[in-house]
Amino acid sequence: MNVPWWFPFGRVEEIAPRDLQSKLANDGAGLQLLDVRSRVEFAESHLPRAKNVPINELPHQLDALGLDPNRPVIAICLSGHRSVPAYRLLKRAGYREVYSLAGGMMAWWRARLPTGKDRQK
Repeated sequence: MNVPWWFPFGRVEEIAPRDLQSKLANDGAGLQLLDVRSRVEFAESHLPRAKNVPINELPHQLDALGLDPNRPVIAICLSGHRSVPAYRLLKRAGYREVYSLAGGMMAWWRARLPTGKDRQK
């Protein structure tokens, strides 16, 4: 069955918050972080170097983002639901290595990992 890209459920490859933090701390220069939450959510707290495009705008702005389909992309949202459609859209667009941040920003905050803002949830 061919699931629509926007369907928020389904199996995707995930990366745990601590694993992502470890990669970022160990020269994660090749990683591309894509935060698909709203602009308001992103402004409150986000990962350093993340690009923000709300999930409803992603299909129209994907090409303009300038992401490299040959480098890993981490899709990020609040809880892991909006990143599933982002993951699926990126895979269908030819991105080779895509992951969803397991548990989203909520899991990142619970682990007390650093963000691009001082606010910790």
